[in-house]
Amino acid sequence: MNKNDIKLIIIILIIIIILFLIYFLNTNKANMAYVYYENDLILTIDLSNDEIYEVNGENGIVKIEVLNNQIRVIEENSPRHLCSKQGFISNSGQSIICLPNKIIIELPNTEIDTEVS
Repeated sequence: MNKNDIKLIIIILIIIIILFLIYFLNTNKANMAYVYYENDLILTIDLSNDEIYEVNGENGIVKIEVLNNQIRVIEENSPRHLCSKQGFISNSGQSIICLPNKIIIELPNTEIDTEVS
């Protein structure tokens, strides 16, 4: 390795660090969650209140937990329990999709579109 190789590696590392910082600083935390069953809104959840909710899915009850402004599925009836394995989400634009139960938990974008068309 010569000096030019080391300089190139350092420049690449600096670019990667800057990109990670931009990504993590631009994430918007959601404050509401929408729960849908077969495209019908069935529940609106305020993420500032820690609570456990139950909704009826295709295969039975789906338990949804809100904790520290995050939301996740903690219990559901599906063959591989993929819904509960997805874990917590908290950023705007994220969602948990539970196809076996036909349940979708969506954190809406809170950005305001100011572009005039």
